Amino acid sequence: MSQSPPDKSTLDENLALALRVADVADSVSLAGFNSRGFSVMRKADKSEVTEIDRATETAITNLIRAERPEHSVYGEEHGVVGPEDAEFQWVIDPIDGTSNFVRGMPVWASLIGLVYREMPVLGVVSAPAMQMRWWAHVHGDAYYNNTPIRVSEIDSLRHASLSIIANKAWADLGAAENLAKLQHDVSRVRGFGDFWQHMLVAQGVIDVAIDAIGLAPYDIAALVPIVQRAGGLCTDRLGSQNWRANSLITSNSRLHPATLAYLPK
Repeated sequence: MSQSPPDKSTLDENLALALRVADVADSVSLAGFNSRGFSVMRKADKSEVTEIDRATETAITNLIRAERPEHSVYGEEHGVVGPEDAEFQWVIDPIDGTSNFVRGMPVWASLIGLVYREMPVLGVVSAPAMQMRWWAHVHGDAYYNNTPIRVSEIDSLRHASLSIIANKAWADLGAAENLAKLQHDVSRVRGFGDFWQHMLVAQGVIDVAIDAIGLAPYDIAALVPIVQRAGGLCTDRLGSQNWRANSLITSNSRLHPATLAYLPK
């Protein structure tokens, strides 16, 4: 039996909170980005992290815990905070695109997702250096900067615009040749990366986005409701709608089966 989401009024209230949380996150992250005065460290997995990542997550967590003490927060930097058995869990990436942030590139965002009983039901993606924000919950439309958005209607890969991050992990799966063929078979290829390519799918600007292998739940949870409510589809490379997977393929839904056919099983 499929899981039912919370009612619309509950999600409306939590969306209002999520947008406030995004404002707080933006105030911390953008000030740090503009200052260029932060230090850069390496985590155990060799990925970059700054004190701005940690300060942004702390600010997010503090506001959510003050407003929703019965909810938990699962963040990239601090793990799970709050009741472990909470029905509602906020899944947070304080700065998605830290490498861009470090290099002074404005393509980074705070990802703020709300998961109810393992179902992503709400997402806000806020990219303050780009003055861009996207949001949705499962009982409403998807929005970009207050404007409703929809995916494209392209129904042939031959006419499709693709964004792809074909990292080494894809090659290790034996996918290099097939991904090269896919890039040859579409109309246009770019590598926007991170959250942005999936939001461009939701906006109908591009038609398919294939992310790097090696994602974490906080890279995915906030994106899912936005792409879905815009009419798109989000799966892992095997076609499963799994926000805890290590891969993410988004599309306008019409192109999903054809895209997955190129990927290793």
